[in-house]
Amino acid sequence: MIVLGIDCGSEITGFGVVDGSASKLRFVDAGAIRVAAREPLPSKLHTIFVRLAEVIAKNQPECVAIEDVFYAVNAKSALKLGHVRGIAMLAASAAGLPVAEYAPLSIKSAVVGYGKAEKSQVQNMVMRLLDLKSEPEPPDVADALAIAICHIHTAATLQKQRATTRS
Repeated sequence: MIVLGIDCGSEITGFGVVDGSASKLRFVDAGAIRVAAREPLPSKLHTIFVRLAEVIAKNQPECVAIEDVFYAVNAKSALKLGHVRGIAMLAASAAGLPVAEYAPLSIKSAVVGYGKAEKSQVQNMVMRLLDLKSEPEPPDVADALAIAICHIHTAATLQKQRATTRS
């Protein structure tokens, strides 16, 4: 299963593509889409959409996983993040791909084993799980890879549960 994980951000949107099953993970691609802080929001969103469409075309994922909405202290930041999440969903939908959403605690639990893990712990575990030579930078890229890993692990668990239920 090839999964595109997206860590949405208004200035840096991380993406990570992982191929795998519950027992074996393989790094495919990763990077960061950067937009200037002073760029108008419509222009930022267009750039993010175009770049995500390119990543999808290049890597041909079977599905897209993104971080679910979390409560932000700053309403303006939360609204900007919501716009980027919508663009990520639109890019996936335009390519005919299903979208799965995961809470931050679920992502960290799936990758690190602890839902309140620090960013550095997520980076380190992603590096180990994908057998990378160094920790993914910026942290948004590690987060995107972690989201993809979370989806792969979750999908494998659900598949096992369905098989057990049918028996």
